[in-house]
Amino acid sequence: MLCIVVYLGSFVSISAQNTKDQLASQYYNNGEFAQAAELYEPLYEKTQNRFYYQMLYRCYVEMDEIRRAEQLVEQRLRKFDKDLTLYVDLGALCEKSGNNKKAQKNFDKAFEKLGTDNRQTSDLATAFVNINKLEQAVAVYQRSREKAQNSFLYVTELTALYSRMGRYEDVMQEYFNLLDKSPGSMSSVQVSLQRMLNESSDSRFADGLKRALMQRVREQPNNKTYLDMMIWFSLQQKDFRFAMTQAKAVDARFPDLGGEQLYRVAQIAHSNGAYDVARDCYAVLLKKGQESPFYYDSRVGDLETQFAQLDPNVSPSKKSLKALQSRYLETIEELGKNERSASLMRNYAHLSAYYLDEVQPAADMLYDVLDIPRLPQSIVSGVKLELGDLMLFAGEVWEASLLYMQVEKANKNDLVGAQAKFKNAKLSYYNHDFLWAKSQLSVLRASTSKLIANDAMELSLLISDNMEEDSTFGMLELFATADLLLYRNKLDSAWIAFDDISHRALSHPIFDEVLLQKAKIRMRQERYVEADSLLAQLFSFYSEDILADDALMLRAQLNENKLNNIEQARSCYETLILDYPSSLYVDQARKKYNELKESGLNKDKK
Repeated sequence: MLCIVVYLGSFVSISAQNTKDQLASQYYNNGEFAQAAELYEPLYEKTQNRFYYQMLYRCYVEMDEIRRAEQLVEQRLRKFDKDLTLYVDLGALCEKSGNNKKAQKNFDKAFEKLGTDNRQTSDLATAFVNINKLEQAVAVYQRSREKAQNSFLYVTELTALYSRMGRYEDVMQEYFNLLDKSPGSMSSVQVSLQRMLNESSDSRFADGLKRALMQRVREQPNNKTYLDMMIWFSLQQKDFRFAMTQAKAVDARFPDLGGEQLYRVAQIAHSNGAYDVARDCYAVLLKKGQESPFYYDSRVGDLETQFAQLDPNVSPSKKSLKALQSRYLETIEELGKNERSASLMRNYAHLSAYYLDEVQPAADMLYDVLDIPRLPQSIVSGVKLELGDLMLFAGEVWEASLLYMQVEKANKNDLVGAQAKFKNAKLSYYNHDFLWAKSQLSVLRASTSKLIANDAMELSLLISDNMEEDSTFGMLELFATADLLLYRNKLDSAWIAFDDISHRALSHPIFDEVLLQKAKIRMRQERYVEADSLLAQLFSFYSEDILADDALMLRAQLNENKLNNIEQARSCYETLILDYPSSLYVDQARKKYNELKESGLNKDKK
């Protein structure tokens, strides 16, 4: 019975203490420091808890009760003489009273008593950081290093302080010293540097890091660690051309690696759209011949890069397309028709059908892919979708629909099934079965894939926005027919069909879509000035409509890449950024705008 009473008494005491703690914290947060101090005083007196000490100390400082604060610190120092942060608290109070000499004396005492204990070092450095004495915090870590005779202690803490102080050269020196001793720490160093690069508010840190790395590479040209770091940094800055230069240096000095870094740079450059750099990397690797460990991967990578460079809105020369087609066939023959070459076979089919209008060879190649033994279901479904697209391109509408339905049935609850469902809905749109298409699109608008959901929403809006007052779809039927001709690459027929729509009425909601499709036709016909004029009309007449940002983006790319009108391109990117902040193109536009602005500044300097 007595035990129960004692236990209950302890519980009540703890509960009361927690209540006072919470109330004191509330007073402190509300700026009522006197009331907070009144509660913290007995709590600290009873427990000697460090937290209660710190809160009481802060209350006294906020109340400008400097003498009471000093007494508190001195009293605690007599009991906890190894807590060196108390000397920092005393020094801060002396400074507050204007006695800088006495303040420095207290700070010096902390240094004198500092040992090699990690916790003591960290606490003392943090105490200096809290009163914004960063130089002293640095000195604490350095003194502890000296006492421990280990110059690689506290690298993370010191580099964070140096970065905060803008001492970027010291940051580099810390990390470079670490890499000299322990090259295996490169990954952790890169993670830390990446964080600092992201947090840096200006370019000084990046510029300093680049200079420091280049200096190390010059001083130690055969040290692979710094060459690898230089490549890593260049890739972070998306300076792919410089990364390739460094990768070639690694390849020249360390031929036993077989061009590993060059291959890595090629892949990253490709994924970031730097196709010219990727192809240049692959060219170096291919020159090594079939004995190179990256030869076949480079053959494939180079072809994939060339394929990625094809622009659906631009028609390359037939000669270059035929040359690329021949390279595909040679590589497929060399590798054999297997899972490894399946992606090449699919790209060959796409190239042959949609760029060279060779539908039968394309279909034959896709059927050859399906004949590969033990092909993963995901690849089978993807190839069937491509066959469906090919059938639609060839005008075999029902064959296309059958293939889409097969894929949808086999992949009911995944992304591929949703893609098949969308393609079938679009096929219904081409067939003028708009209400059925719209019902399928309504389901797809809730798709987990943002891309499919957006495509479904755009097509659904196209249908609903262009229903006539009598609930018919006269103009939309004409548009869908023209749209299918464009998909099938019947450019002249599609142009006539779209042009016919614009002459059938004085105005109609579908006219903005007509202007966009006509512009795309002229781009594919390489009639770029006409395409630019059509896009300018679209933006001028329909700047408040859903296609305005599409028109701006296309026009910007057209002026930058084909008309060499950089000022117009930059103006389009800027308008898109400022006037259409919710557009899907904003990030891309901002990146391109900054690139054009920087190149313009560099040109002016010259």
